[in-house]
Order: sequence, then C-alpha cells, then structure tokens
Amino acid sequence: MDFEFTSEDEAFRTEARGWLAAHADSAQDRRTWERTLGKAGWIGIGWPEDGYGNRTATLTQQVAWAEEYARSGAPPRSGHIGENLLAPTLIIHGSEEQKSRFLPPVAAGEELWCQGYSEPGAGSDLAGVRTSAVRDGASYRITGQKIWTSLAHEADWCFVLARTDAGSRRHQGLSFLLVPMDQPGRVEVRPIRQMTGTSEFNEVFFDGAHARAEHVVGGEGQGWRVAMSLLGFERGVSTLAQQIGFAEELGRVVRAAVRTGAVDDPVVRARLVRQWAELRAMRWNALRTLGGSGDAGAPSVAKLLWANWHQRLGELAMQVRGAEASAGPRDWAPAAPYELDPDQHLFLFSRADTIYGGSDQVQRTIIAERVLGLPREPKGVV
Repeated sequence: MDFEFTSEDEAFRTEARGWLAAHADSAQDRRTWERTLGKAGWIGIGWPEDGYGNRTATLTQQVAWAEEYARSGAPPRSGHIGENLLAPTLIIHGSEEQKSRFLPPVAAGEELWCQGYSEPGAGSDLAGVRTSAVRDGASYRITGQKIWTSLAHEADWCFVLARTDAGSRRHQGLSFLLVPMDQPGRVEVRPIRQMTGTSEFNEVFFDGAHARAEHVVGGEGQGWRVAMSLLGFERGVSTLAQQIGFAEELGRVVRAAVRTGAVDDPVVRARLVRQWAELRAMRWNALRTLGGSGDAGAPSVAKLLWANWHQRLGELAMQVRGAEASAGPRDWAPAAPYELDPDQHLFLFSRADTIYGGSDQVQRTIIAERVLGLPREPKGVV
C-alpha cells in the first residue's frame, strides 16, 4: 500500500475529525477507532513488510506520522501492543502461517493484544516466571498468574511467556505462546484499581487455558530468545510521539505557574527551565539513537530519562498550583468515584513511571552489565 497521501486520506481525516467530536473515550469507542485506522491502512506502517492491509513508511515518515498523531489530540491507542510489539516479533520469529493468521487482524484493528510477562514473583526478574504450559495433544494447557497486564480487559489475545519444561530453571525451558482471552472459566481478568481511580492494569489468571501447538512462536523452549527480541521493540518512534504529549503537559504547567504567580519564584522558574531543557535533550537523544542497533544501553538510558523527568513534572504541576492542587474538579461524594483534573492525574499516575516497563533499578543494572561491563548481579535460583 502506497504511503503517499491521496483523496482517500483526506476523506479519512474528515471521518476521524467527526469521530473524535462524536465519541467519548470508552473501550468500545477505542476499538472502533482502531478499525477506522486499520481501514485507512495506518496500522503497521513501521513493519518491514506490507501485504497485510498495512502501508509501509520510511523511518522519517513514521516519525512524521507519530508526531502529527500526537499533536492532533487523537485518542490513546488500544492496538499498540499488537502493532508495535507482537507484529515485529512475528515478522522475525513467526512462521508464515502465524504471520498470515495474526498480522492482518492487527493491521485491520480487529484483534487487540495484551502482554503476559510479569508475575507476582517475577516482575523485574522475568526469568523467574512460574506460569506453566503442559502439552496436551494438539494444544497446551496453561496454568498460572500474570500481573500488571495492560489492557487485558479489552484484549482478544495475549502473548504469554510460560514454562513448557517443568524441570527447567531460569531462562531455559520457556516458550512464547499466543493465547485467546475468550475462554470463560479458564481465563479470568481482574482489574487493578490504581490511586488515580482508573484500572489500566490487570491480574490475569489462567486455569487450564488452551493454546494451540501451532501458536508457539519460535519453537518450544525458545521463549526467552523471542521474549528478549520483543522487548527490543518497546522503544523507538513512539518515544518521539510521547514527547509531544510531554511538551503539552509542560505547557499546561507553565501556564498554571503564570496564572498563580508561582513563576515569580526564582526556584520555580529554574525548575521550569530545567524541565524544558531536559525535554529538548531527550528529543535530540531519541533522534540520535532512532533506527540504530547494537547500543544495548540506549533503551535503558531513554527509559531512565523520561520516567524521572515525567515524575518531576507531576510534582512541579502540584507545586505551582499551591493549595488548590488538593481540591478535585467535582465535589466529593462517598458513594461516587472521585475525579481528578489533568494535573492531579499526571502527578499520581507518573508515580508508576519508574516502575512499569522495567524499573529504574533494572535499567541501571542493564547499563552496568551490558554497557559498562561490571560484574553481573547474582540472581536467585527458581
């Protein structure tokens, strides 16, 4: 599919603007939006292959699309896990049958995915997963628990890292399985209520859930290799789009500082300038490393930079507003869920930034071991 803009793309813009004006940000609306994007071929433009209903784009074109999408105020994506994590992994490690089965529905926005990695006893230490998958004829029976599973309550499928060799330890004996979520009594999703009052994360319980044998990616026992390959796709073009959102949040904080008079405080002024300068530095660093390979520490450095920057921005948002920051946008009622304004949500949600997606401690360990060549941290034996 050609990347050049056409009259159909202009029609898509008109449709998108109308959709955004008419719909709220509900799960069903987000799914409808994914299908709208897929119909226009805007899902999967970063894939190295076309032919799945997607168009392909150069790296520069991908950056332009991601940044303009963020600037437009378009809804958060529900399909990014399938598009940006699973699909590139299947293109590298999947069979032709797996690619033919799963990539077209992702490109069409028809099937949404979640990531079954972290467990209560194996969050930062992914090699310690205990979820088991036992071969049962033409399928596997999966038993175990995953946690902090983003968007599991909306997902149709989950890619699950599970132990297929019961006697194995650590990185050995793991497999990467594609598991349908619609298995009543065998797959249970329990939302985790956060201090923001929302529930983007979930616990997922597998009680004999089935995954077909042909839906093991990379072969049985090759799960660690596939899983690590997937993690390499977590940073990239999306980082630049994320920074567009950060710039909008920073602008809101600056306007609040002017309104409240907090900008007259030289300490606050210095913090605002520092946030602006660091955001610019993050952008240039992202551009410098974009499309590169072989720099094992680049994704970890990027995560450390933006997570801590974002937390400091949330703290600054509360500081510049003073006492009013403690009052919500609506009168509080015991029987109703509390509401937060955007700055309050920023402050509370950003507390998790240094934890999810690999905690600060994990990122520093990666840099120490893989970049600086320091002795490896001892790990416990499962």
